[in-house]
Amino acid sequence: MRFSLLTLFAFVSFFSYSQKLYKPRDVQKAFDKGTRSPDGKPGAKYWQNKARYTINVTAMPPDRTIKGSEQISYINNSPDTLRVVFIKLFLNIHKPGAPRNGGALPDYLTSGVQIDQFAVNGETRPWRQSPYTYTSVGVRLPKALAPHDSLQLSFDWHYEISLQSNREGMIDSTTYFLAYFYPRIAVYDDYNGWDNMPFMEDHEFYSDFNDYTVNVTVPDNYIVWGTGTLQKPETVLQPEYLKRFKESLTSDKTIRIATKEDLASKKVTANSSNTWQFTASHIPDMAFGLSDHFVWDAGSVVVDSAAGRRASVQAAYNDTAQDYHQMIEFGKRALHLLSFKWPGVPYPYEKTTIFQGYAGMEYPMMANDETYEDPLFSRFVAEHELAHTYMPFYMGINETRYGFMDEGWATTFELLLGYEDLGKEKAEGLFKQFRVAGWIEDPSADQDIPIITPADVLTGAGFGNNIYGKAALGYIAVKDLLGDALFKKCLHEYMRRWNGKHPLPWDFFNSFNAAAGKNLDWFWNNWFFTSGYIDLAIQAVKKTSTGYTVSLKNTGGFVAPADLVITYKDGSTETKHFTPAIWEKDQKQANVSITTKKQIKSVKLDGGIFMDANEEDNVYPADKKGF
Repeated sequence: MRFSLLTLFAFVSFFSYSQKLYKPRDVQKAFDKGTRSPDGKPGAKYWQNKARYTINVTAMPPDRTIKGSEQISYINNSPDTLRVVFIKLFLNIHKPGAPRNGGALPDYLTSGVQIDQFAVNGETRPWRQSPYTYTSVGVRLPKALAPHDSLQLSFDWHYEISLQSNREGMIDSTTYFLAYFYPRIAVYDDYNGWDNMPFMEDHEFYSDFNDYTVNVTVPDNYIVWGTGTLQKPETVLQPEYLKRFKESLTSDKTIRIATKEDLASKKVTANSSNTWQFTASHIPDMAFGLSDHFVWDAGSVVVDSAAGRRASVQAAYNDTAQDYHQMIEFGKRALHLLSFKWPGVPYPYEKTTIFQGYAGMEYPMMANDETYEDPLFSRFVAEHELAHTYMPFYMGINETRYGFMDEGWATTFELLLGYEDLGKEKAEGLFKQFRVAGWIEDPSADQDIPIITPADVLTGAGFGNNIYGKAALGYIAVKDLLGDALFKKCLHEYMRRWNGKHPLPWDFFNSFNAAAGKNLDWFWNNWFFTSGYIDLAIQAVKKTSTGYTVSLKNTGGFVAPADLVITYKDGSTETKHFTPAIWEKDQKQANVSITTKKQIKSVKLDGGIFMDANEEDNVYPADKKGF
């Protein structure tokens, strides 16, 4: 019995260390209520709400008016009685006067989303929207929604698609990208209640996991690509193109389903107008692209060898985009590496489509990517956007508030996949150029704001560096600390626990702690909760009985790994790597022992991708004349 009590005490003690990390009051409340757990698992009382959407949308280019109707069945799994629901109308960002992080050109502006009819539980009600609200609208319910009850909402709406394309809009006069195009119920969660934060362009999205049936009606000779399973393709495609489409689903080769010449013949689709139906379950969003001249390529790749499951890779693009002629191979390579290398979790969906646009933006099973002259950079961008499959879609991240939990991971995977594609030197060169240099070379105050800072209160370069490069370096540093095998074990356990749910940063930290069997709070606190940057220095190199001791100083504060490049007087060199573990006991000072019988001439610090803010103190002796 005594052993059992001691074991229980050790277990409780191990999982109580998360209290060392600061928690905002709303997050602490979730832990107190039991919806979140100190062991990193969803709490015993965890819940999340869900909806089923049936959407009909009509797009008839070159007419810019998009018309839609939808029925929503919303299930309140929370213990709370809801008297108000918040509706997200993201495309109201296009309205003049809408708050946004930057300016808006005339071609970006429209009249926004127009609600033509609105009903609650089958009863038509007036749509009332304050002139001071734009992308998030509170609607008081005629009857409160009780816990574990459901609500039926319906909308008829229309909007004018923006001439200027970004995440959505017109690619050209007969090519449209439809994203965030339908009214949706905001997330109601266990720690923050209603997500009523306005969409202001830079900060991204937060969505529940829902079920969708979407019907997209377009003119003859238009192809629609989108999230989900295309239902009854034989009703929209002529037999030859249907045959090619089906062949592509199991082909290792790139199949040209519809070429430039095919589209010019206007014989690809089946009817004078066509309704393309897509369905998807337990997914956070739907997006679609449509065109009468974008060519259609496809192939497939095995993403789960145990099950023999393949995923379709499709590309839709203007035939003049030379890099896109290779996009199926780029996409297949990305899904293979994501499934078997990093994160090493089988791609969870049946397909992905890379659509030529202007955004460099991810959607479930879709990417809206630019065309580039350098095909290697095109692959780099595609891999980043496809890596987002895991965060924020497989894991339901609140991107608006904690963007580092998705952009930071996509940036991490981007580097790790780059090692496979480009080799270490080129991959790290790109990473330093695009993800690190801006942060390290800019000494302004906003660059040193802690990563944990809610992103919705930040703007500018500090915001971008926090959620991309700085966060990615934090993840890569813990990978260095744990080693690849343990790091991957922790990552997989975190993803297993929170797949299809809404993890918070503390759930991530606690899951890694538990899976690693180590108290990593000192590391999380250093990288994610404190102000700092990377600046290490060599203070001294002293002779010992077994060799030398190199004394290091951490000026910038972040516990970064690095290499010591040792040059001996006989002309030989040696590289000794140290991980962030050397800083665990003292995050300002550390020593590295070098066992050798040789005489040292000089020692240099090389942080690699952990770029140092001041490299002048990275060489000892500073005069380079030796000891």
